[in-house]
Amino acid sequence: MSNFYKRQNPHKLFRDKEHAMLAGVCAGIADYFGFNRKGTRVATFLLMLLPPFFPFVVVSYIILAILVPVKPANLYETEDQAEFWRGVSNAPSDVFGSLSHRFRELNMRLERMEAFVTSKEFEIDRELGRQ
Repeated sequence: MSNFYKRQNPHKLFRDKEHAMLAGVCAGIADYFGFNRKGTRVATFLLMLLPPFFPFVVVSYIILAILVPVKPANLYETEDQAEFWRGVSNAPSDVFGSLSHRFRELNMRLERMEAFVTSKEFEIDRELGRQ
């Protein structure tokens, strides 16, 4: 059996030190959910301005900074791969529905090609050298 079936989903919550301002928690959350990093930081800051949420946000940020691991350097090969795994984690039915649709289209194209290659018109064209 190949390693393809054994591969785990690399899309997990990590602290993004590459795009961090403090500890990379907001950048990691934004990357995990596909949000805008600046928007996530602004939302966190605005929650800190509200008195009832201030202690919760500060304590949560510190706990996440301690517990969440740093994102590995080469986690994804391409940005498309990162988008695919984010979609698998956040909306698996959408991703697999899209893949199913794609395979149906490829199957229909293959059926049309097979129908043409096995047709009399293709044989006549090939015999006359008009291919």
